Amino acid sequence: MRTLKPFPSRGSYDFCTTLKNYCKAAVFKIMNLKFMTVIIFLFIVPFAFGQNGILIIDSLMTAAHNDGKLNGNVLIAEKGQIVYNRSFGFANETTNEKLNENSVFGLASVSKQFTAMAIAILKEQGKLNYDDKITKYLPELTAYDNINIRNLLNHTSGLQDFEQLTNSREAKEYMSTRLVDNIVTNQDVVAFFSMYKPKLIFNPGTKSEYCDIGYVFLGSIIEKVSGLTYAEFLDKTIFKPLEMNNTFVLSPETTPDKIKNYAWGYVYSESLKKYLSADSLIAKNNLQIMTDGPAGIYSTVLDLLKWDRALYTEQLVSFSSLKEIFEPAVLSDNTRTGNGFGWFIRQDPNYGKSVYHTGEDRGYITCIERNIDHDKTIIILENHDQGVFPVDIINHNLYNIAFPNEAKLSQQQLDALSGTYEIQKGFDLRIWSENGKIYGQATGQKVLPLFAENELILFAKAVDAKLQFEKNKQGKITCLYILQHGDKTRAEKK
Repeated sequence: MRTLKPFPSRGSYDFCTTLKNYCKAAVFKIMNLKFMTVIIFLFIVPFAFGQNGILIIDSLMTAAHNDGKLNGNVLIAEKGQIVYNRSFGFANETTNEKLNENSVFGLASVSKQFTAMAIAILKEQGKLNYDDKITKYLPELTAYDNINIRNLLNHTSGLQDFEQLTNSREAKEYMSTRLVDNIVTNQDVVAFFSMYKPKLIFNPGTKSEYCDIGYVFLGSIIEKVSGLTYAEFLDKTIFKPLEMNNTFVLSPETTPDKIKNYAWGYVYSESLKKYLSADSLIAKNNLQIMTDGPAGIYSTVLDLLKWDRALYTEQLVSFSSLKEIFEPAVLSDNTRTGNGFGWFIRQDPNYGKSVYHTGEDRGYITCIERNIDHDKTIIILENHDQGVFPVDIINHNLYNIAFPNEAKLSQQQLDALSGTYEIQKGFDLRIWSENGKIYGQATGQKVLPLFAENELILFAKAVDAKLQFEKNKQGKITCLYILQHGDKTRAEKK
């Protein structure tokens, strides 16, 4: 969990999941109108993994790069065969060193899938069980003896996360009195929860909410059970066996000059209107989060393809373990969630079953999506934090799925839909029209162009999501529902 500020929110994913998890930095970034125009044009041509399809993808990626929305590496594979692999932009903007297929990026929350695999390996070694209470391995966490390892893996623990603790008196007190060299480690997080015992936000297993803290605890459990450091265990059991020679866990001692083919992460400054090196900002910051488990792994697109291929085999764990990793969690009321072990899970009637994860941290935004029904893989690693991830658009073309026909709404109809809708307390979705077009923006996020299917349904093209509005008996809009991947989230109009 490397970041520029204390106790940050992290981890990111698609539009609807973002809304459901208090606006964790959404990585399906919003495209501006110029880029959207290019994308709409590209939908005229059906997608296929052939020369024509590759040209379409390349046009899409090139348009994003030329518009300042993509600086990174994009790899697409079908049944393990690379069908598209291209680098866009610079690894180092000071020296103008260009990115290449061996460029090393921070994976951010994509790291979680490796942490989950490490736990699965330890389970197969007979050293732990998913239903073990976490206090068996972290006995100091006495206030959380109703949480098991499975809860940490699939985000059903109920633990408060970093962003919920950021401004608490306890967090400020701990950081001001107990940190060594202003670095927050796994030991610090465990000690903080042991000392202050932050209350659970729900009973374990009753709800699902994305939680980085849970993966910090998993990182500590890996070390306690294996007798190795987190980095040593992953290197020994995953990276070396798969010959992922350019993949490693970042340590506090590792500096960019020691990393071959290092892709510097860049953060956009709104005030200066330019990108700044995240590493230079971190160097100026008094506090660094250096926890293992939720983030901190660095890799390349080629190494991630090796990882992808291994997940179709028993090279790391048995097929029965892989099946459990990629099964959605079931809550106490038998509701199925979209979380597996370190992966989000999506079952789409058009695409089939996909497992994916995204991340954002230290200037990097990352994504890996694996359609395991059709064995197609999309890997995008970027080192500009304002980039786009047009994964859903690629998929629409990939499976030749057309968008709904667009309807032209009157200004009166647009005005009826416009307003502020409360997803959760303190987190809203604003809808408004401008020059006959309609837009949406979630709290803290960027603007998303929307399109009308009819007077009560809007859809996005940058992400696979719809907004369905509801009227009362008087004919006034009272709420909307966010529809995506089988999920339905209600938002009341203020």
